[in-house]
Amino acid sequence: MSMRCLLVDDSIRFLEAARSLLERDGIPVVGVALSGAEALVRAAELTPDVVLVDLDLGGESGFDVAVELARSVSAVIILISTHALEDFEELVDGSPARGFLPKSALSARAITELLGNDGRNRPT
Repeated sequence: MSMRCLLVDDSIRFLEAARSLLERDGIPVVGVALSGAEALVRAAELTPDVVLVDLDLGGESGFDVAVELARSVSAVIILISTHALEDFEELVDGSPARGFLPKSALSARAITELLGNDGRNRPT
């Protein structure tokens, strides 16, 4: 699978760090978005293969953003957060996202493992 990535997070510092990390690992980051509305516009214009969406986008729910993205683009959606999966497991399972990655574990390898994993939420 191709790995052109769009990052969605309300923290500019995280976006910069994640972009640097992923690009160093060989995943091209084609764009970033600070809000759900911006994510929808950027996803439509950039057609990423993977969209990483923070669960907490300031006043917005990353779950709601994931639903809107799933309705409008064909990209694989992965939810990310500083919180543990256990805090949101049922919501992640019920979302259109392929799965979840903690921000502390974000890497090209973790994304690749999650995309290759037949189970929904847990990279190996």
